[in-house]
Amino acid sequence: MTETVVSSATKTHIIGFDRPFTVIGERINPTGRKKLAAEMKEYNFETVERDALAQVAAGAHMLDVNAGIPLADEPDILAKTIQLVQSLTDVPLAIDSSIVEALERGLEVYQGKALLNSVTGEEERLEAVLPLVKKYNCAVVGISNDETGISEDPDVRFEVAKKIVEHAADYGIPREDIVIDPLVMPIGALGNAGKGALALIRRLNSELKVNTTCGASNMSFGLPNRHGLNAAFLSMAIGAGMTTAIMNPLHEQEMHAVWGADVIAGHDKDCGAWIRRFREPAAEGEEAGGARGGRERRRRRVA
Repeated sequence: MTETVVSSATKTHIIGFDRPFTVIGERINPTGRKKLAAEMKEYNFETVERDALAQVAAGAHMLDVNAGIPLADEPDILAKTIQLVQSLTDVPLAIDSSIVEALERGLEVYQGKALLNSVTGEEERLEAVLPLVKKYNCAVVGISNDETGISEDPDVRFEVAKKIVEHAADYGIPREDIVIDPLVMPIGALGNAGKGALALIRRLNSELKVNTTCGASNMSFGLPNRHGLNAAFLSMAIGAGMTTAIMNPLHEQEMHAVWGADVIAGHDKDCGAWIRRFREPAAEGEEAGGARGGRERRRRRVA
């Protein structure tokens, strides 16, 4: 089975078909967050520090780091943010930018094997990003759109993903180092988006044999009770074979869905992680497992 290995300076993490689902924390991203954008532009990283630590504490296995701020020195801010986050936590990072110079600057300072976010199927982007993937021996997110835009047809998006994998092979980059984003569409705008996404994830898993990721909240965009819908989508996507998502680990409903899906999919051996998270502690005076209750039941049976 395909396994994508990423690491920090001291910790390795594996994204894989038969492994627990990988949660990539999304919050270190100034897009749509005016306060964070203003802080990062001034090299104030207080919120970044809080978000990094909070996401790891909530269960994130990796953190996405983005510094896309208009009229700012994105390459320098991204590099400094990566260095800061790596000083705070040992989880691997996804280096996230649409600017190739920022991606390379981030890779230059990164300690370990990063996940680069991202490359598309556009020829110009492939020729600019894939050499970086090879040079720095990192993994990369491949997004299923190209010069024609984002197709509503899952079959077209599959062909774009296949093109990315084939181009990567030309550079000597194995499919294990490619994580495909099939581009989940808002179901409020496109009624077949959920069904199409699940079918595409299955194909990417069984035919292209690559790990898959997505922006989990895209599915619920514009709809009420987004957390409930995100949780339902994540559970079904994991069942279809999706192995990771960029999401907010501070939302318990979504995290419970991920952990529960891991149990049901057989990725949580003997339900061990689930039990450790949710087993109620023994009451004062009781042994673990309810020993006193057990003795009371035995006495009743004897009587």
